[in-house]
Amino acid sequence: MSIEITSPSGQRLLSYLSGFVENSDITKELLQSEGIEFDTLYLLIEETLNQNFVDTATWALERWENELDIPVDKNKPASERRSVIKSKLRGSGPATIELLKTVARSYERGEIDVIDTVGEYSFEIRFIDTLGAPPNLRDLQAAIEEVKPAHLEVRYGFRYLTVAEVEAMTLQKIENTTMDKFAWG
Repeated sequence: MSIEITSPSGQRLLSYLSGFVENSDITKELLQSEGIEFDTLYLLIEETLNQNFVDTATWALERWENELDIPVDKNKPASERRSVIKSKLRGSGPATIELLKTVARSYERGEIDVIDTVGEYSFEIRFIDTLGAPPNLRDLQAAIEEVKPAHLEVRYGFRYLTVAEVEAMTLQKIENTTMDKFAWG
């Protein structure tokens, strides 16, 4: 019975050896077992490295949150936790409309317009890439509160379909449907 080296690391180790030992079953068995250990080690190193980047972090999200003084909520999906972390990292500097947009873009469907209502000490944020409220809205609102000037009030505007838009969609769908698609019975 010939031993086969299936481990990528074991195969790489075999390539470093001279040709006369490559047919030895003992050598192959050693290289296979050592290769498996090296493969596991490489995966663990890569996994650990991934924790240093918000987009690939998994078990280190809590470390990021603690470092940035963000309340840890392990019940939230990782994508929402990453959005809060990215928002906190991006949300430094003078409070400008561009900073507000940058913070909002950290969130899923967070493309916004900022309408400055001069003289009213307020501004409005309108979500332009979603209907209704975007997911993770509370975290986004908290991030906006953290970076906006304290003396300004913020209002949020959401877009919904109007009755006319729904009726137009329904009429168009009906007009595009032929009678032979209906089951008669």
